[in-house]
Amino acid sequence: MKDLSIQEKAAPSGFARQKRIPVGCKDKNRATGWFLLGTAVLTVISIAYLGIDWGKLFSRIPDIGVVFWKLLHLDFSNMDLIGSSLLETVSIAVLSLLYSLILGVIFGMLAAKNVFRLPVLSVIVQSFFTFLRAVPTPVWVLLMLVCLGMGPEAGVAGLCVHTTAFFTRSFAQSFESIPDETIEALEATGTSRLSIFCNAIFPTALSQIVAWTGMRLETNFSECAILGMVGAGGIGYVISTSLQGYDYGTAGTAILLVFVIAYLIERIFVRIKKKFR
Repeated sequence: MKDLSIQEKAAPSGFARQKRIPVGCKDKNRATGWFLLGTAVLTVISIAYLGIDWGKLFSRIPDIGVVFWKLLHLDFSNMDLIGSSLLETVSIAVLSLLYSLILGVIFGMLAAKNVFRLPVLSVIVQSFFTFLRAVPTPVWVLLMLVCLGMGPEAGVAGLCVHTTAFFTRSFAQSFESIPDETIEALEATGTSRLSIFCNAIFPTALSQIVAWTGMRLETNFSECAILGMVGAGGIGYVISTSLQGYDYGTAGTAILLVFVIAYLIERIFVRIKKKFR
């Protein structure tokens, strides 16, 4: 008790009265409160504007279980059609990825501030691809369907636009993560900008590029399965027509194979990333 009283006397008066260290941040707490309030208000406005019939919604919930039960009755009689459509989907995803990968590296060089040291060029390139990235992929695919017609060509072209915009931003960030001291040391030896990029910046950022590529391949494959429903070809078209014709067994088989392929892509790139580390 004597030691405690001595410590309280030695402590500042504020701590002696409070006996606690304040850890809260009033500004952040206030901002969080306003954010939650704004989210709640927007939610209420959205529900009121949409005019959702909650009675109808809850009454149809049991039908979800019925549909999934029908999907589980897999039908393998159309495996030739499912297999060819799935191969087409994988081909669209891979082609759009490869084309976008090359374009992403090129435009990523221009968008990075530490490669060519041209701030105006970096701002222009980043702003342009921010606009492209802001437009959803289905919109680009629909535009390409108008230009190129129905088929996988429109899917590849539409996916390339959005994927290139994604890679440009991601690769630029990876290139900019290289320490400035390394670049300045190479510049002092008279090395050209292109040589610095090829021999220092790109090899250092390669592991990050592989990670971005793996993530985007998964996204492209998933989007291909959706884009086929709007006429871009692939497994999405089979799923859409099967569901419209109430052929749930074929649709369930196609959906299951989509899940399997997506899982395999993820596991393959996990192993590749481990090797790069």
